[in-house]
Amino acid sequence: MGRAAELLGTTQGFLRALGEARLITPLRSAGGHRRYSRYQLRIAARARELVDQGMPIEAACRIVILGDQLEEAQRINDEHRRASRSADPAAPA
Repeated sequence: MGRAAELLGTTQGFLRALGEARLITPLRSAGGHRRYSRYQLRIAARARELVDQGMPIEAACRIVILGDQLEEAQRINDEHRRASRSADPAAPA
């Protein structure tokens, strides 16, 4: 397992469980080994915290993914609002 996964506190078994539940899909290296993106490792690490608190694995993973999507949508909305204000000098700041 890679150093990034170890630093985030996730394990190969937990990553495999997420893959078997089809919650994350590992990439494959040329040798056929599973590889995970940093985003997938962050999802696994945050989901692991929820699972350790007693939440089912699927629910934990979905909550983390939906939370990320919400944060991204809010970031895009904030950027759009800032761009709109700077384009319209008559708009209040």
